[in-house]
Amino acid sequence: MTSLQDSVGRVREFNRFYTRTIGVLNETLTQSEFTLAESRVLYELGHRASPNAVDIARDLLLDPAYLARILRRFRENGLVKAHADGEDRRRRRLELTAKGRAALNTLQARSKQQIEALLAPLDALHRENMVDAMARITETLQGDAEPDVPVVLRPHRPGDIGWVISREASLYTEEYGWNIEFEAMVAQICADFLRNFQPAREFCWIAERGGERLGAIFLVRQDDEVAKLRLLHVESAARGRGVGRMLVERCVQQARDSGYRRLTLWTNSILAEARRIYERVGFQLVSEEAHHSFGVDLTGQYWELEL
Repeated sequence: MTSLQDSVGRVREFNRFYTRTIGVLNETLTQSEFTLAESRVLYELGHRASPNAVDIARDLLLDPAYLARILRRFRENGLVKAHADGEDRRRRRLELTAKGRAALNTLQARSKQQIEALLAPLDALHRENMVDAMARITETLQGDAEPDVPVVLRPHRPGDIGWVISREASLYTEEYGWNIEFEAMVAQICADFLRNFQPAREFCWIAERGGERLGAIFLVRQDDEVAKLRLLHVESAARGRGVGRMLVERCVQQARDSGYRRLTLWTNSILAEARRIYERVGFQLVSEEAHHSFGVDLTGQYWELEL
């Protein structure tokens, strides 16, 4: 487990790296006439409904006097105008002029080009991994604030199965202390799924929100009448939000739609939250057996659902 001080050091190191990479240590942003602070204020003026100086200073953590100087420069250059607030006449509502909006559009176009230049050398997988990591940082630092982005289930695509192996191995090692035998088993299941994949009868879904992968589940053919539910997992940060149940219910419905008559699964008693989901959707426990696997003593369970 990383100590707090180690984490602080790594965050500071990343901050220095990223600010160097995107060039925000320069006095101006993307060779424009605006400083970084001025660019941020211009962006807020263009993307808020009825912005005012008090809200902008608070949200951007700017000194009010400093913000006042920025706004005065904007007014002198014809970029912004102010008018009385109909609800609170003590406040002045700010609005970009046509010249201000043109300046913002130019700034955004240059910023977009800068980010495109940063991402262009990366292949699709590395870009996706980077965006996923950014989404996780955002969600972690937001705490309990829920982003207004729905969770969607999509079919697997290239790279997803490798991600499943990596995440399952990491999560079960961190949370239950399982050894490399578990990763080998997951890798074998995934390899068999890809090698023998039958598109009309077998499925893998990835739960995703805002481009970030939150979990996965597999529906695998055993024979014409029986299918297996396999490798359900939900990322720890996404638990308690119904993602696991959404995945299981999608798997059950697809098994019915595909004409299977029975759905089976194997799990372990230690995985209590997963077992509760299986019970809620109608699975019945049919047998249990003690076993020593993945470096620990476990109780394996077989569950079935008549479709």
